[in-house]
Amino acid sequence: MERGISRMTLGVRDIERSRRFYRDGLDWPMSAASRDDVAFFGTGGVVFALYKRELLAADANLSPEGSGFAGIGLAHNVARRELVDAALEAAVAAGGTLLNPGSETVWGGDGGYFADPDGFLWQIVWNRGFSLREDGSIDLP
Repeated sequence: MERGISRMTLGVRDIERSRRFYRDGLDWPMSAASRDDVAFFGTGGVVFALYKRELLAADANLSPEGSGFAGIGLAHNVARRELVDAALEAAVAAGGTLLNPGSETVWGGDGGYFADPDGFLWQIVWNRGFSLREDGSIDLP
């Protein structure tokens, strides 16, 4: 299999609430390909999707039940250290929950965490070793 991630889909309990959070609260443009049960957002080379949790679970032949830490964290890198707090504040203003405020990391960057309305973890991070391309993707050293 070739390496690469082309789409990342979150199974959400209330698709309208999640649409409002990402589209209206975080101001992410939603694709015209979105439908009642799925929303698509372009995010610098990777498609980010929201899908009804029970439909995503059924598609994978799994139970939609489960709670607690899902063992996954998403990240949004910012170009400058001072943008970490601004991005965390925007996420909280949109309806997210602050889990860990921005602070210096053990590896020399700066970052903090919020949870979206379904509890998915997002890290807002500035990493001095990763430069960002114009589309927001990371230029790995």
